[in-house]
Amino acid sequence: MADSSDALPAPSNAQPAQTARRPRTPGSASAERLQRIRVKNRRKRYLDLHPEYFGPSLELADPLLYDRLVRRFQSAAERRAQGLARGYSGRLEADLLRSEAKLDALAHPDPSAPLTYRRRATGEIVSEERDDAPRSKEEGLARWREVMERRFLNGEDAEFEYAEVDASEKYDDWAEEEREREEAYFGGEEPAWVLDEIGAEGGGGGESGGRMVVGETGVQDY
Repeated sequence: MADSSDALPAPSNAQPAQTARRPRTPGSASAERLQRIRVKNRRKRYLDLHPEYFGPSLELADPLLYDRLVRRFQSAAERRAQGLARGYSGRLEADLLRSEAKLDALAHPDPSAPLTYRRRATGEIVSEERDDAPRSKEEGLARWREVMERRFLNGEDAEFEYAEVDASEKYDDWAEEEREREEAYFGGEEPAWVLDEIGAEGGGGGESGGRMVVGETGVQDY
């Protein structure tokens, strides 16, 4: 008889233990959602109180888009006044960034961009529309402001100190937050039905098998 000490150990099919992830509870998900809403509401409130954020210097955020939506409708006098307000260095920076953006768009055309660029025989780089361009100065400004506001609310302005706004209660809109809280509460609530057993005295029978479906406010009527 073979010595049991020489027997090979049986192969083990046991898998290494894994740390189970704790599922998020509905309450924590709602709290996270409310926090995201609170942050965006604070950023929106900041813009409402500081309209100067949309001043001429914001052109540098997207020179080509500004050129298409706003600058195209400006008169020579308006451009000159804007340049004086920026100062020599600010005007030079805007012109330089605009030129670089046009050269980059010419060298690396984006098929999804609303504009394409080509170089004329004179060497001038000109744009061509791919979609509906704004028809008026007011429409162009509104579209520019909408794009820049969405950019700000999404936290995409790399030069802005969002922490100072996101953590400040002075930008809270309590009425709006209360509405959002109610929507989050009622939107995630499921109907709670109570199945009440009906005794023999109640004439138990019928399709519910001797039970009546009762809602929070009374008998459910089908």
